[in-house]
Parts: sequence; structure tokens; C-alpha cells
Amino acid sequence: MPAGSATDNPAPEAAPPPDLARRAAAESALAAAESGRADRWSWLRVVIFLGGVVLAVMGLAATDAGASVFAVALAMIAILFTAAARAQRRAERRAAWHRAIAAVCVEAMDRRARAWSKLPATAAPAVPATHPYAADLGVVAGRASLLRLLGPLGTATGAPTAARWLLEPASIPTLKARQLAVAELAGREDFRLELAARARLASSGRTGDIAQFLQWAPGDAWLGQRPLLSAARWLVPAIWLAVIVMVATGPLPGSALALPLVVGIVVSTLSGRAARTLLGRAAPGAATFRIFSEQFGRIVREPLQAPLLRQLQAALIDDGVPAAVELHRLRRVLDASELRYSPMLHGAVNVVVAWDLHVLAALERWQRRAGARASGWFVALGDTEALAAFGSLLRDHPDWSLPELVDDADTLSADRLGHPLLAPEQCVRNDVTVGPPGSFLLVTGSNMAGKSTLLRAVGTNAVLALAGAPVCAHHMRLPWLSLHTSMRVSDDLEAGLSFFMAELVRLTAVVEAARSAHLSGDGGRVLYLLDEILQGTNSAERQVAARRVLHHLLSAGAIGAVSTHDLALADTPALRAAARAVHFRDQLSTTATGPRMTFDYLLRPGPATSANAMKLVELMGLG
Repeated sequence: MPAGSATDNPAPEAAPPPDLARRAAAESALAAAESGRADRWSWLRVVIFLGGVVLAVMGLAATDAGASVFAVALAMIAILFTAAARAQRRAERRAAWHRAIAAVCVEAMDRRARAWSKLPATAAPAVPATHPYAADLGVVAGRASLLRLLGPLGTATGAPTAARWLLEPASIPTLKARQLAVAELAGREDFRLELAARARLASSGRTGDIAQFLQWAPGDAWLGQRPLLSAARWLVPAIWLAVIVMVATGPLPGSALALPLVVGIVVSTLSGRAARTLLGRAAPGAATFRIFSEQFGRIVREPLQAPLLRQLQAALIDDGVPAAVELHRLRRVLDASELRYSPMLHGAVNVVVAWDLHVLAALERWQRRAGARASGWFVALGDTEALAAFGSLLRDHPDWSLPELVDDADTLSADRLGHPLLAPEQCVRNDVTVGPPGSFLLVTGSNMAGKSTLLRAVGTNAVLALAGAPVCAHHMRLPWLSLHTSMRVSDDLEAGLSFFMAELVRLTAVVEAARSAHLSGDGGRVLYLLDEILQGTNSAERQVAARRVLHHLLSAGAIGAVSTHDLALADTPALRAAARAVHFRDQLSTTATGPRMTFDYLLRPGPATSANAMKLVELMGLG
């Protein structure tokens, strides 16, 4: 249902500037071309392999002189096979890259159209039931949520950061710094698309692995606390070398080789389990590390200007060494560790040279050098991805804006405000003002006319504004606010709370928050949004209780909006003076198929003058 509050319907929204459809088609064509190239390399590998088999058979039947020629030819075949395999992998990686760019463009179009069923799922964090607004406004959970609207976001980095920003309003200086960054990133189309594509490639279920890696990186050195085992990585190969030389030169019999073999097996056994555990924590996967390394490098290379973006770039460079370089060094160590996936070869090499201990020593050198800084890299990456997602939101909605945050303001005002989760062509825009203290917006009107959606439009845009994101309004001005809502309350059988009691608990929390903000004197103010409050009791008691709640909120200096069907709710002298009444209107018309009720979703001054409950009953055939 659309919603808003003004006096005229806005002009149709302009198309988004980026030609996403054309870019998606071009990238898909490039992906298809690279896939075709990879297939051709694959067939060439088959041909080369079969040629090698033929040469090998011919070499077995050849004379000694001819066999040497066939051996050289087989070596050339092996080189050609390896080169073809590498070329195939490069083509496959390029195809995956172009597919990711195309998918990001398609997702951007689907988000703009609010085609929620086509969008990929976003991992929503667990939010306490006591959160002051998350459940009422669809912030991070549900099919249509602000978090899904913000995508694309890397599961391991960007999505948790954006969710935290939406759930925990930042200070005004922080918000203004984010806005400068968002404004700059909105104009950097290629940079945002590349970040989003890499995030897509790196986010296939790797959130837990990255968390595990970040827990390992600054941890204590396992091998460093075991000096004897650490020394064994040099003693084992030294013993092998000494025994082999002595057996070859005569002082020791061949059976003496059992000594280094036993020593190698013992050391391998002692280090094997720890090596598997520590390598499992350190390695979320070579492909994932490659993507994150590329992501860090791409951020550092971009000529960014906003102070916050420059700070994030600086967080990815330590002592002149970029995080991308450090992660690449770690990748090389982890590549060496992958020998363990060839059990027979790994077992032999490990017994002879204590391979696992050398790998662990290299990992611990990396931990000492860079491990403590790793968490900062991923924080910077998450912040950059979240800011880029905000920038995409601004770029894809040209009639949205970055809100004006004013320390000493006492009202929230917005020109042509709409609900950000509604498709642009369905969203009716209107002007809204909530405040100043001592007043409240009283929203009345008939069923289905748009009262609840109006309150959610105010709330969701306030959430975006207090996260540093653009808002669905031509202009919005507000102070720093602590948002509290009571909208989608339900009973709680497990806790033994009836609907009325559950709502009363929620309203008490809103009032206490307003009182705390008023007493703190730090300039913060509560914005409350209350939708049809205290419906779980009779109308007489409901009016008395609701009026008391409003009196408490007014005396605490909070600002807010209340929707109601009850036109007598504010029928006391004090509340009549404080209420700024506005209403929605419906229209009943007769058509060839029968009566029809329509809504224009425009908010008009003054209280509602009609109700439609009985009209709706008749329309449903129950009259």
C-alpha cells in the first residue's frame, strides 16, 4: 500500500541514470565468450593428453635412441598440457567475473523495481525482541527489508556492517562523514560494481570461515610455545641427511635408515593434529583469500577524496605494506599447506622434512607480523561495502536525497516523503512534519487508506537517515533522534502476555525512553510512532489509557505521530491543543461490476470526516 503526506501527487519518477540493462547484457556476452574460450582450452587439453598417451605407447616400443626423442616429446606435451590448463582456469575466472558483474546489474534493477522474490537472500542478524523499532519497520528481517534493499553486500563483511548501522544510530558527526562518502561513491559506478561483484564471488557461505580466521590471526603461537618441536623441523631433515650420507659412504648399514624414519613418524604424529586444526582456522579457502586480496587492493587503488574513505584506505596499509600484499603472502603459505590434500605424497614429505612444522612456522611468522591488524582490514572492507551500497541506493533513485542533520533542530520535516520499500511507480510522495516538542501528529482516516504505511514511511526513512544512507524524500531535515515504535505488537503465549499486556509493555518502554532522553540533557530526542495503540481493551478504557501515554510523551519533550480510527482520542483540551490532525480519504464509486472503493493516499489537513468499515463489510458481501 502506498503512503505519504501532502496535497498533490508527485510527477512520475525519472529512470535511473545507470544503463544497467545494457551493462548486464554486455557483461553476459563477455561471460559467454570467456566460457566458450574455456571450453576450447578444455578440448585442447584432451587432445594434448591423448597425444601424450600415443607418444608414450610409441616410446615403449622404440629403440633406446628413439626413446630419448619420445621422452623429449612427452616433456613438451606435459608443458603444453600445463599451459592449456592454466589458460582454461584464467578463462573460467574471467567468465565468473563477468557473470558476477552482470548479476549485480540485474539485482540492482530488481531492487529498484522491488522485485523481492528475485533478490538473493541476505543473512539477517538476530535482533532482540526488545529492539525499539526493528520488528515494526522491517529493518533487517523479512522478505522486504531495508537490508535487502541496500544490497549487494558481502555476506562476511558488508551485510553485518550495514545491519549494525541500521540498528544502531550513529552520532551526527559520524553520519555527516558517511554522507560525504556516500555522495562520492554514488558517482563511482565502476568501483561500486567491482566491489559488489567481488563480494558476490566471496560470499558463498564463508561468513563463519572469515570469523574463524579473524579469531586465529592475532592468537598465540602454538609452535612458538613448543621449542623442542619447533627445533624438530630442522633436526628431522638433518638426521635424514646425515644417516643417508653415512649409509652411502659405508659407516652405517642400510637398516640405519629406520632411525630417521621413526623420528620423522613421531614428529609427524605429534604435529599432525595441531597442523590440521590450525590450518583449518587460518584458511577459509585459497579462492576466497584471492578475492579478498583483490578487494583490498582495489579499494587502495581508487583515487578517493572523502575523509572517511581516505581513512578506510589508510586502514588497509600498515607501515607502507598494503593489506592486499600481506594477504597474498599468507595465501602462498596456505598454498604450500595444501600438500596435505595428497595423503601419500604429504605423508612421505612430512616424515622426511617435517613439512607441517615448516608451514606452521611460516603461519606464525605471519601472525606476528600482520595478524593483529587483520580484523581492522575486514572492518574497513565492511565499512566500504556498506557505504558503496548506500551510494548505489542514491544513484539508482535520482529523486532521493541525503538528509540534512541539524544539531539544534526540534522537528523532523520532509518534502515528498515516500516509503522506501515500495516500488517507485507505486509510491505516493507527500510532505510530512513531525514536531516540535509539545505537539504530535494525529493521523486519522478510514481502513486501508494509508495511516500505518505513513508511520512506517517516517520510521524507515529515519532509520536510513540515522545510518548515513539516502532517504526516500526530495529533502529531509531532522535532529539526532532515538526512534521508538509500537506497531506490530502481538501476544506472547510463552511469556504469558496477552495482546493488551504486550502492547502496554512496549508503550512503557517508549515512555521510559522519552523520559530518559529528557532527563539526560544531552540534546537527544525520542521520535515515537504509535499505530492504533491499545486495541486489546474496550474503547472507554482505551481512550483513557492512550491519553495518559500521550500526556507522558508530551511532557517528556518527545516528538511523534499516532494513527487512530478513534476520532475522540485527542478529545481533551490539552491534547486538542497539542494534536496536529491530518487524515486520509477514500472514495466509493459504482462500476459495472459493482461498488468500488479507491484511495489516493494523500494526507489532508484536519481530522477524518468519514469511516469505511461498513462500506467494506458491504463490499465483501456481508451487508
